[in-house]
Amino acid sequence: MSVNLNALKQYQNVDLRATVETASPHKLISMLLDGALGALAKAKGAIERESIEERTKHLNKASEIVVGLKGSLDLEKGGEVAANLDGLYDYMLRRIMSANRSSDTEQIQEVMNLMLEIKQGWSEMPIEYQLGEKK
Repeated sequence: MSVNLNALKQYQNVDLRATVETASPHKLISMLLDGALGALAKAKGAIERESIEERTKHLNKASEIVVGLKGSLDLEKGGEVAANLDGLYDYMLRRIMSANRSSDTEQIQEVMNLMLEIKQGWSEMPIEYQLGEKK
């Protein structure tokens, strides 16, 4: 059974790597948003199961993703929207750290709600922007 599980994990890693290599910048950000949401959901579950190690692992992953999203902002070209996202990502990082210290699922849910709003706005972006055709 473990051989099949290892093969499945390797396949998933190759599939993810291929997806990332061929994805547009818009798709990559969408994947990061999904990854952060998944890590936050897993952290909530870990808190409910009282698993400190899992909670920390998943919240650290969510933090790394938020740092990556923050780092992808172009503050010069992005204007007010990028500046607002920069501040929002800082806030999310503070809330994630606080949630990790206090095992607070409500703070995690707050970050998830904010992330979902960003994801919705990102997915509703006009297609010419998604494809990088509009400058």
